[in-house]
Amino acid sequence: MRKIIAGFIIIFIGLVVMINLFNREDNYYNLKLEELKQIYAIKPVPSIDHSKLPELQRQFRTAQDVTETCNGCHTERHTEIMNSAHWNWERVSYVEGRGVAAAGKKNVLNNFCLGAQSNELTCAKCHIGFGMTNDHFDFENARNVDCMVCHDTSEEYRKGSSMAGYPDRTVNLTKVAQSVGTPTKINCGSCHFFSGGGNNVKHGDLEAAQLSCSRDVDVHMAVNGMNMTCVACHTAENHQIKGRLYSVSSTNSSRAECEDCHTGTPHFDDMLNRHNAKVSCQACHIPYYAKVNPTKMSWSWSDAGKLKNGEPYQEFFGDSTIEYQSIKGTFIWAKNVKPDYLWFNGTADHYLLGDTIRSVPVQMNTLFGFHDGRDSKIYPVKIHRGDQIYDKKFNILIQPKLYAESKGDSAYWKDFDWHTANAAGMKTVGLPYSGEYGFLETEMYWPVNHMVSPKDQSVGCAECHTRKDGRLASLSGFYLPGRDHNKYLDILGTILFLGTVAVVFLHAAIRVLISIRQKRVEINIVDYDTDKS
Repeated sequence: MRKIIAGFIIIFIGLVVMINLFNREDNYYNLKLEELKQIYAIKPVPSIDHSKLPELQRQFRTAQDVTETCNGCHTERHTEIMNSAHWNWERVSYVEGRGVAAAGKKNVLNNFCLGAQSNELTCAKCHIGFGMTNDHFDFENARNVDCMVCHDTSEEYRKGSSMAGYPDRTVNLTKVAQSVGTPTKINCGSCHFFSGGGNNVKHGDLEAAQLSCSRDVDVHMAVNGMNMTCVACHTAENHQIKGRLYSVSSTNSSRAECEDCHTGTPHFDDMLNRHNAKVSCQACHIPYYAKVNPTKMSWSWSDAGKLKNGEPYQEFFGDSTIEYQSIKGTFIWAKNVKPDYLWFNGTADHYLLGDTIRSVPVQMNTLFGFHDGRDSKIYPVKIHRGDQIYDKKFNILIQPKLYAESKGDSAYWKDFDWHTANAAGMKTVGLPYSGEYGFLETEMYWPVNHMVSPKDQSVGCAECHTRKDGRLASLSGFYLPGRDHNKYLDILGTILFLGTVAVVFLHAAIRVLISIRQKRVEINIVDYDTDKS
């Protein structure tokens, strides 16, 4: 009898284990997800065919002529654009520890190409305007708004190299003007995929492969999936585009959140949903970035300036990425990168021109957040490290002049003289230069938000809740089950576990004893009836 009862107990425990192993949320039909798929499967159909408009049936002499024609029908749209950060290259906002300040490409430095100041002629390739030849660009001139760069659907429009934001001379302006519509992936990607000087250089999770990729690379942008465009998530009202790039933005406002579409409870498992209180969706659903092409992880400006026979040169790794470039220095690249993780509440600070260096490595942008902080969650980030030039006497980072069209104009990429490039750049931005320069280490943080993997490839529980080498090993200040030791919690857990096991066996023993006793009583009754007979 005891063996039979013990066998039933073992079978019961086995069934419970099997149910938990195989009864996963994947077996359920996620109606909320299917509803989203139906919404984004319906592609908008343009209500107007611009190729038939009489106003566009002519040859345009200049890019500004196209803009004036656009404004003739789309009145006041230019005023919306001229109030955007894409146009002004700055936002005025409150920054913790700094107060109300303006931050943007006008005054923020980075550890890639350093900054746009004094280099507008070439940096303006990623500005939505025409004619930014220097720091005296007229931000009030509506004629210089570039409508085509965001709205061309012919895929033939492109900005010219080092042409102050003007289109390449080969662009057929009439064809482009007749082909405008809702922005596509290439409209946004022409700048955001290639920022930093090449494909996937800066972000690591935004690159040209996403124009035509599989679901393994990006479930949202995949051509064999939803094939979503950037503006499906980064929606806009009055040309104020939702989403923030934390290389230049400081505020936790108008962000594009996963929860905007998926809600805060997208899982059938309540335990997973509760993770959302302190863990971002990205932390679990983007296990790797730079999945197709490598991204730049380090940039050493201190190595720049080497020449061969008096001329600049380049050296390449086996995968054709640049290892060394005379004008920029030495690079380190990586592919299929596991993100770093930090607490982030959506607000940030940045190194602004003229800020005193307080610690090394210099934080080019500081992402605020901590475990107990309001709105703070664990986010995946790419950390770009390098070294860059600074003034030893004034203890500030230097904005050198890098680009010029010809030699002898103080630009480092032409003359390879740091002294003249430093002096010219700092004069442009109105800051002093002592003549004494050196190089120091810097770090820059890039939140990873794209290249979402299919759910069966998301980060597993054991990758974080583990004793050694877990994904969250660098995060401290809180107790993470499975990773951290706590003497009292460990003792309590052991007592509860052993107590539970003891109660189970005690219950089973009592049932066995009761059963045996009941059998004995039944036997005695039978014997008594037999004797009486």
